[in-house]
Amino acid sequence: MRYRTRLTAPAAALLGTAAATTLAPAAYAASGGTSRTASGKDAAAPGPETLGDPVFPSLGNDGYRVAAYHLDLAYDATTKLVEGEATLRIRTTQDLSRLSLDALGLDIRSVRVGGRAATYEQVDEKLRITPARPLPENTATTICVEYGADPRRALTHTAWVPTPDGFAVCPQPNSAHTVFPCNDHPADKADFTFRITVPSTLRGVASGTLVRTEILDGDRTAYSYRSRSPIATELVQITVGDYVVKDRQGPNGLPLRDVVPVARAEALEPALALTPGLVAWLEQRLGAYPFETYGLLPCNSDDPAAFDFTGLETQTLTLYKPNYLLQAEKSIGSHMMHELVHSYFGNSVSPGTWADLWLNEGHADFYGLLYRYERGWTDSLGLTTMEARMKNTYARGDQWRRTSGPVAAPNEANLFDSQRYLGGVLVLYALREFVGEATFGAIERTFLDRYRGASATTENYISVASEIAGQDLSGFLRDWLYGTTTPRMPNHPDWTVTPVTTSLVAPQNRTAGHHDNSATL
Repeated sequence: MRYRTRLTAPAAALLGTAAATTLAPAAYAASGGTSRTASGKDAAAPGPETLGDPVFPSLGNDGYRVAAYHLDLAYDATTKLVEGEATLRIRTTQDLSRLSLDALGLDIRSVRVGGRAATYEQVDEKLRITPARPLPENTATTICVEYGADPRRALTHTAWVPTPDGFAVCPQPNSAHTVFPCNDHPADKADFTFRITVPSTLRGVASGTLVRTEILDGDRTAYSYRSRSPIATELVQITVGDYVVKDRQGPNGLPLRDVVPVARAEALEPALALTPGLVAWLEQRLGAYPFETYGLLPCNSDDPAAFDFTGLETQTLTLYKPNYLLQAEKSIGSHMMHELVHSYFGNSVSPGTWADLWLNEGHADFYGLLYRYERGWTDSLGLTTMEARMKNTYARGDQWRRTSGPVAAPNEANLFDSQRYLGGVLVLYALREFVGEATFGAIERTFLDRYRGASATTENYISVASEIAGQDLSGFLRDWLYGTTTPRMPNHPDWTVTPVTTSLVAPQNRTAGHHDNSATL
């Protein structure tokens, strides 16, 4: 069937199922909360323009929760511009006279709330929306925003990755709202559907599963995708380019799909062929892979500044710098495991706040290093066992706590320091030493099962650990996660911490790319 115009299915059909319950941080009002009339009755007020994140205090918005997004994007290969329509299905949590979305660098054309035109203004990184009528508490409605975007626009921060033949996106941690207006915080996960219209010489791909392909007039094709599980905005992947999609079978019938630049497909095949073995190894430790598919997206760009890390765990489709994957298995296998682990820690269970990042990165490095040492590969320090690497890391503990803060207490400047990676591994290693390997494995699986499809905090992890271990571990884990000095390592009384001196207080060796602080590289 052919279509003369861009066809958008009814929002109710495209916006997916109800979003999973998530654990949002306590909100505080940046622009006021619910007020009362002279009679004492609650009156509608502007929704707070924050979710109170301790690392990004201006990120996210309150007064509602998003159940689902439908993103309808059209890419023009001549102008290299994107025309977009974002439809959000929300439910209010208070009476609202106004609400806001996160948005930066988007040319807003129109806004409708519940099908009615709404007034709007863009202030800093917020899109303030005033509906035609106030929205009562517990109201389900839709917000539809039509906008334009330039993936090459210079912004203070951006998720767009321009390529010679299109683009990809890397939203983590706080840049999804440069691609589409959203409630840009991992505590408000939602269902996603996508429709990407491109010239027929290109392919559009997104997180989730391909559910429809439409051949349109004007030599265009529209690809529609749906995710079966909620996605945090920072994990969305949308890409356009001269790609071939390579399908293969994973363990236990898991469909694997890689999205590969046509010109690089043959050269990248050895790396792509590693994925089934990686998934099988991890499923033995953490249980069944949590999503409908997995695969790699070697972005079609050799620009070293295209994005500032080696790989990013966008949901169901991990983004990579292509040349990295051209190396031998021993040089890439550990970090490929790191990114795969994020499907469990970070994607299936997302951080409740950005202060909980160690749950993502500590676990990804923990299992990535275990995989490396089991394979007999030396790490970047020439070490060959987890015990040797942890002893080395332990010695740096007080220095890192001084320069990068405690493991679970980052700020925006040091969020992606090694403390969240190797420092997080050290916490997990200490916990395993304290409770034993069997109990540690049970803690990991219980935490993943309990918060699957949702968001969880450090306190949630501490609670699960205490429950499964049958003892109160809050003091033990809080000392490791929030203490200003490094606790004693269980079972290793001979391990010592290097004293902090003036010469050691300079900022640690931070790389330009935040994920490049991973010990699996």
